[in-house]
Amino acid sequence: MRRREVLRLLGGAAAWPMAARAQQPERVRRIGVLMLYVEDDPEGQARAKEFRQVLEKLGWSTGRNLQIDYHWGIGDGSWLESAAAELLARAPDLILANGGPAARAVQRATRTVPTIFIGGADPVADGLVQSLARPGGNKTGFTTLETSVGAKLLELLKEVATRITHVAVLINPDNPGSLRLSESAASVAQKFDVDVSPVPVRGSAEIEAMMMRWRREPSAGLIVPPDPTTNTHRQLIVELAANYRLPAIHTLRAAAADGALMSYGVDIVNLHRQAAVYADRILRGEKPADLPVQQPTKFELVINLKTAKALGLTVPDKLLVTADEVIE
Repeated sequence: MRRREVLRLLGGAAAWPMAARAQQPERVRRIGVLMLYVEDDPEGQARAKEFRQVLEKLGWSTGRNLQIDYHWGIGDGSWLESAAAELLARAPDLILANGGPAARAVQRATRTVPTIFIGGADPVADGLVQSLARPGGNKTGFTTLETSVGAKLLELLKEVATRITHVAVLINPDNPGSLRLSESAASVAQKFDVDVSPVPVRGSAEIEAMMMRWRREPSAGLIVPPDPTTNTHRQLIVELAANYRLPAIHTLRAAAADGALMSYGVDIVNLHRQAAVYADRILRGEKPADLPVQQPTKFELVINLKTAKALGLTVPDKLLVTADEVIE
């Protein structure tokens, strides 16, 4: 065999492994998402959609190099433990925990799998991270509250429902953020001539019983903090508040869209877009310990004028001008 032919054959043989390597499929990375919503809730779906779409823009494609495993639903502590364990059993490279209770459940389940949380007001006090600037450990994320927001919610509610003298704050006793929000509202209650009472609720039955009791209170109103329980049952809360003519302010925009009087809070769907950016950075090698926890920089006010009129309330012009959205 001529030398040229031998070299050609050897060259072709050397190229085979390289061609084979080029055709190897990309490594598939797994993200486990603990989403504290029932699966058909539009709010939960909107969050999941934005998280996925931003990842796709950053080069991740479901079925090619990415697999996202969702666990949907709400429940008590044992349910959360089971949900976190199920996600970990799938050996994820990263976990996204939507909601403070989800973050704490994942923390109890693992101290090694990188985790991004969305929720809460003070992750340092809650023991999730060592500091906001340098979280340490395996977690980082995005908070959805400031400790002073309870006072702002009471102020906004009083501006529209000027006659209220009693305000119930619907809290999940297992959620430290809800408790802090209630305390914040109570700290300025005297200034607005109202009594503020934290009312524990963990499910629909307790919500219905609470609303039945508070409808008998003269000049009563409601503050609804962000929590998987109140978020999931927001339609029930909105309907009962309308039936019993109880002015209510929520922290979730979806509640105002569903018919609540007002909402004042962060754009949590947008936080899922930002979480996708963090997920991309972690999957490409950065550590959660080095990514600072992000705090809210903007709160959005949404006013439902239709509901205000149904309750016989007049929204001040200065509030309408400053509102981010007015639902007619």
